[in-house]
Amino acid sequence: MSRTLVLVRHGQSEWNLKNLFTGWRDPGLTELGHAEAKDAGKRLKAAGIKFDIAFTSLLSRAQTTCQHILDEVGQPDLETIRDQALNERDYGELAGLNKDDARAKWGKEQVHIWRRSYDVPPPGGESLRDTGARVWPYYMHDVQPHVLRGETVLIAAHGNSLRALIMALEGLSGEEILEREVGTGIPIIYKLNADSTIASKEVLQG
Repeated sequence: MSRTLVLVRHGQSEWNLKNLFTGWRDPGLTELGHAEAKDAGKRLKAAGIKFDIAFTSLLSRAQTTCQHILDEVGQPDLETIRDQALNERDYGELAGLNKDDARAKWGKEQVHIWRRSYDVPPPGGESLRDTGARVWPYYMHDVQPHVLRGETVLIAAHGNSLRALIMALEGLSGEEILEREVGTGIPIIYKLNADSTIASKEVLQG
């Protein structure tokens, strides 16, 4: 029984490079981002990982990362389910803005609160708690049953949707998860017990 869950944040996007708030906007990967995604697949292949099913968001940077990984592990045609529940946190009115410009408009302290508080959303957007409110039920109903059946499951998604999921998986508080960084293109491998608790965790650093 494998009961393995692999989480990977998409590779660097064009807007990551430009220091823009991205959210539900849909820029593609940079050259580095493509390389990060392919490297993630190579590390997973070297670790002997084969997947039974993959999940990703509706955003192209996550979908492209997912496909690069599947290509590298030799499973290019694996069943892949795309769902908005795994989308990045919606940054509302901040989306598309340079982070420095946002600080000039709203003030450094206010922007920091929006970025780093657990439950304060930016104007027209989502807090991390709001993001979790869609990620957690989707994971419980659509993803976790595959894992608990003994399958090996890939989720290629985003920094905040994955942080929301990691918070639930590891039983972290809102404050604790805010300190957790999820690096681009770095696979996190969880082995779960039959009761869905974590048996082991491994981070495949480059």
